Amino acid sequence: MWVYIMASGWNGTLYVGVTNSLSRRMAEHREGRGSEFARKYGVVHLVYAERFARAAEAIAQEKLMKRWRRERKVALINASNPTWRDLYDTIHLD
Repeated sequence: MWVYIMASGWNGTLYVGVTNSLSRRMAEHREGRGSEFARKYGVVHLVYAERFARAAEAIAQEKLMKRWRRERKVALINASNPTWRDLYDTIHLD
């Protein structure tokens, strides 16, 4: 299972999600089928992804991250991906 953060661009609108297939879910977002929010705000760049061994852990982490203030999410992204480059082409693990 994966918890991921997508952005509309550098320091742009953020979207937090969870999935069992990161490559499938990213394709859905990029095709406009991922979520109404992501489609509306152009959130298509994968800027953070974390893999979990257990679904319950991933779901709990996603719920926790959704409650975080924006600043904390930005700090998490900056710590692992300071240039906010799109990780889509580098992460195709399911």
